Amino acid sequence: MTAGAAFRLTAMLAALFLTITAVPPVVLAQTTAALKTCVPDIRSQCGGAEGELRRNCIKSRFKEFSLPCQLALVKLAALKKACKADVKRNCPGIVPGGGRIEACIKDHFEDMSAACKETISQATGKS
Repeated sequence: MTAGAAFRLTAMLAALFLTITAVPPVVLAQTTAALKTCVPDIRSQCGGAEGELRRNCIKSRFKEFSLPCQLALVKLAALKKACKADVKRNCPGIVPGGGRIEACIKDHFEDMSAACKETISQATGKS
């Protein structure tokens, strides 16, 4: 796989698990780096599956992925779940992409719920 193809796969993974991208830059950088560990797992377990087929493959073969990949995916799911309502409430109308949601979270961090803030702190190792 070329470097460009690996980058695109990593970007697709990030989009898949961070559809709301509701994390500050340090968390996004950590999780993007962690997701790179999933590229070989997804490639070997799911082949060229795309979209819904890829999501279903990841769900059904999760236990076969490496531990670093599993941990990255669990962290991303926790962030999404903990912060989704906060993003909806504090960042209405913000279109995901280009760091816009991330910037909104940063601007409204004090308005985020305790659960969202705690999950972000845990993800960054600052709890």
